[in-house]
Amino acid sequence: MITNINGTRPKVTFVEQDAPIEEYGRALYAVARSVLRAHLDALSNEDLTDLNTPLVDVRMRQLAKVCRLDRDLGMRGDGFEWAVHEAVLGKEPRVMEPLSAAMHRASQFLKDVEPNSLMFGQERARYLGFTEAIVDEAGTDAYLLPEGSGRPFKFGPWVATAAAGKAAEPHLPERIKAIWKTDLFLSGEGNPRYLAATVKSNFAQLEGGRGLRIGIVPESPINNQSGVRYSNNHKLWVVSLADPNGFMGLFNDAYMAVGRALCTLGKQSQPPYYTKPSAKAQKVQIQLERYPDATVLEIEDALDEAAQQKLVSVKNQLVRVNAPDWLHIKAMAPRIITAKPKFDRID
Repeated sequence: MITNINGTRPKVTFVEQDAPIEEYGRALYAVARSVLRAHLDALSNEDLTDLNTPLVDVRMRQLAKVCRLDRDLGMRGDGFEWAVHEAVLGKEPRVMEPLSAAMHRASQFLKDVEPNSLMFGQERARYLGFTEAIVDEAGTDAYLLPEGSGRPFKFGPWVATAAAGKAAEPHLPERIKAIWKTDLFLSGEGNPRYLAATVKSNFAQLEGGRGLRIGIVPESPINNQSGVRYSNNHKLWVVSLADPNGFMGLFNDAYMAVGRALCTLGKQSQPPYYTKPSAKAQKVQIQLERYPDATVLEIEDALDEAAQQKLVSVKNQLVRVNAPDWLHIKAMAPRIITAKPKFDRID
C-alpha cells in the first residue's frame, strides 16, 4: 500500500493531474463514478467474505480481482442503470430533457417537472433495510401512477410487496402487476406521484408490463432513433438516449475506461469488445490505474471532486451526487470458520 512519510495514504485527486477538464471531461468523471458504484453495488456478501473486507474498505485492486467484467453477466446493464439514475440526480441535461418530455406525456400530473429518481431493482431488495430506505425517501404520501384513469396506488405497501420479485405478481393488483420489474421510480421535485421505469442497455431487451410507464434505452440504428416516442409493442413511453453524439456516447466512453482500468488492476484478460476509449477517457483510465491501493470510496470522492470543477467554459454545473445510504448497508458477511478438512485413507 502506498503511504506518505507519516504513514497515511496520500489524498486521491484527479483535479491537478493531466486530466480532461472541459465540460465533456467533467461529465466523463461523473459517469465513471456511476460505473464504479455499479461494480461496488454488485459485490455480494460472499465476495466480501472472500475478501475479508467490509464494503467501505474495499480497495481498487480487490474490486478488480472479483468484479464482473463480462457484459453478458449484466455489468454493462447495471452500469447504465446507475449512470441514468445519477444523471437525473446530477441534472445532466442530456438525460433530463428527454425524460422530462416523456414524463409529461405519460401523466398530466407531471407536466413541466424537473425529474427526480429513486433507484429500485428488486435484486437489491434482499439487502436488509434497502426497501425501507426507498419507501422512506418517497414519503408517506407517495403514490404510483399506473396507466388508465383509475385511482393511484399507495407507494409504500405495494413497493414493499414488489420487492419479492416475480413471486410478488399474484399479490399485486392487475394494473401494477409488473412493477417488480421497475429499475427507477421517477417523479418531479416535491411531487408525490411516481412513474415506474425500466432501464435497459440494449433496446432489444426492453420489456413492458402492467404498471411500467417509461422505458429508457440507448439509441439503436433499427427503428429506435434518439428522442421520445410511444411504443405500442411495449406499451411504454420510450426515451432513447442519443448515440454516439449524446449521453450514450459519453456512457460508452466512460464504461470502457473504467472496465479497461479494472482489467489492468485485476490482471484480468480484457474482453474482446472492450474497444479503445477516446483520448480523454484514456486519461481517466490511466488515472484510475494509478491508485490500486486506494479504496473504491476514495476513488469515487476524487471522481466527484473532479466532476465539480468550476470552469468558465462549462454551460451546465453538475450537481454533486452522494452515494445513497443503502449502498453501504452491506458490510461484510460473517466469517465462517469451518472444521479442518479431513480425508479418509485410501488403502
